[in-house]
Amino acid sequence: MKFRKGLLLSAVFAAGIVAGPTAQFVTHTLGAHAADADNSPIETYRLLDLFGDVFERVKSEYVEPVKDRDLVENAINGMLTGLDPHSSYMNAKAFRDMQVQTRGEFGGLGIEVTQDNGFIKVVSPIDDTPAARAGIKPGDLILALDGQTVQGLTLNDAVEKMRGAPDSTIKLTIKREGDDKPLEVALKREVIHIQVVKSRLDDDVGYIRLTSFNEQSDSSVRKAITDLRKQAGDKLKGYVLDLRNNPGGLLDQAVAVSNDFLNKGEIVSTRARHAEDSQRWNAKPNGDQINGLPLVVLINGGSASASEIVSGALQDQHRAVLVGTRSFGKGSVQTVIPLPGNGAMRLTTARYYTPSGRSIQGLGITPDVEVRASRTEQAHFGPERESDLNHILTNSGGTPQDTAPPRSDLPPMVKDIDKLPPESWPAFDAAKPATDYQLQEGEAVLRAMVPTKGAAR
Repeated sequence: MKFRKGLLLSAVFAAGIVAGPTAQFVTHTLGAHAADADNSPIETYRLLDLFGDVFERVKSEYVEPVKDRDLVENAINGMLTGLDPHSSYMNAKAFRDMQVQTRGEFGGLGIEVTQDNGFIKVVSPIDDTPAARAGIKPGDLILALDGQTVQGLTLNDAVEKMRGAPDSTIKLTIKREGDDKPLEVALKREVIHIQVVKSRLDDDVGYIRLTSFNEQSDSSVRKAITDLRKQAGDKLKGYVLDLRNNPGGLLDQAVAVSNDFLNKGEIVSTRARHAEDSQRWNAKPNGDQINGLPLVVLINGGSASASEIVSGALQDQHRAVLVGTRSFGKGSVQTVIPLPGNGAMRLTTARYYTPSGRSIQGLGITPDVEVRASRTEQAHFGPERESDLNHILTNSGGTPQDTAPPRSDLPPMVKDIDKLPPESWPAFDAAKPATDYQLQEGEAVLRAMVPTKGAAR
């Protein structure tokens, strides 16, 4: 049987189509591990009898007729979602949709969303989609769809309602931090073609923004590097890799993108419940596509999972300087297991660890240089990071340190960088890089690394 391992905020869905990306197919055997001592067969049979009794009582006495499939699927999903925020059940349609999204093309609104405490929260709008053009922001809470509350809906149900034929419209009622009244936003659905990489030349710096980790990510990053090298020639001083608000995706793509900037050393390891299921990935020789040029990686609270794999590997290897704010803190791996009837379950099966042995579960990755996007820190309504979610995994099995080991290779100028933009700093405009304080400081750090670029290897 084949499985898929994934790192995305599981229970993250691209609104209008599917569950969030998972990871590479790997052959795996369902072993017969010994039962836990405190789960005796007799007790298990008693509990299964209890389930059967409840099932029959609901079938016979619920106020309206209920389909057997709905009852069983709801029970399965309840069993999985009660484990942690990232385990869940996908019916056949959701599983097909997930596979479509992983390939990088799907239909809908272009919103990555998750759920906690009954709310649907925007993780990130996808660039150049109806959601992004309408001004949907990370952290927005979707309260209602076409006037109907999302309270009581599963994440699958909410995503299903946001799907629809291209050119059809849907109205979202949104709660946004800092606004007293809910906002109503009308969106027109369309086929979403994810352009996972955007790049440009900022004078002598190559800028690469990676929005998610799907099957196109590694090849797109490599192409961007090649194109920027052709544009800049010998004047290129280094690269900025922007992983802000990148919610993650495929494990194999996280490893491949990391290897695009490394020639040796560990990238990531995973530790499962059973030792034989644990794995480790190392960089391949001659993998560095930018030939040792300085590298800065931008991260923030929306950088999760696969983004944290890449950030952690490049930070621990001292290959890049991380600039921004603490990342989301999802340090677990999900395996997507196909089930009879063409559905699948997404099950948390391992924790991952950075090269130095850190588990970032619930902690996130602390940047080498803290730089905030704005001067004001507003109160957040709803979960902001992994540590805010219910039933999260404990942080265990790694080194006792909460952050990366201290670095001595940072350029001296970083101690003079202000964490907050000046009061006169212009309002952020995505179309105007000069208004992006984190980016501007990141590029300044990169240029300061040029005289000692060998130290960042």
